[in-house]
Amino acid sequence: MPSPKTHNTFRQLHRWLGFFLAGIMTVYASSGVLLIFRNTDVLKFDQTELRQLATDLSQETLGSELRLRNFSVIAQEGSVIRFSQGNYDTTTGIATIVEKDYPPVIRHLVKLHKATTNSPLYWLNISFGVSLLFFVLSAFLMFIPRSLLFKNGLKIAGTGFIFALLVVIFGS
Repeated sequence: MPSPKTHNTFRQLHRWLGFFLAGIMTVYASSGVLLIFRNTDVLKFDQTELRQLATDLSQETLGSELRLRNFSVIAQEGSVIRFSQGNYDTTTGIATIVEKDYPPVIRHLVKLHKATTNSPLYWLNISFGVSLLFFVLSAFLMFIPRSLLFKNGLKIAGTGFIFALLVVIFGS
């Protein structure tokens, strides 16, 4: 059984790491809430982009050139092809694309949550996850295992674990 000094050491580590990670948790929490609304236009604004393409592209070729998600042609009026995200002039080769996107600061927050191994941000995500696991373990190492507080903490943690599992299983 660990000594009282060990429990006190974990309390100090838990406290100081908790203060440090409070800032990181604020960023992750806000970006996580934003991701819930990623399929809506919440906080998104029109972003207009002009692309110079070859002239006289067909509707099928235009879709592959633009590489837009959910591309579909709506109509062709003379030399202008209208599609869901904008239009293309076959005579000039200029495509005007209007998409909704986050402002730069919010876009970076969203990218933080979506980081993969191709992004340097994934090290922050891994560090954050490992730190949260440390919090889980150190929370129990701060108290003497025979104490009522420790036993009640285990019951509450178990209840939270079961609740999370049920939400994951039945909520998706």
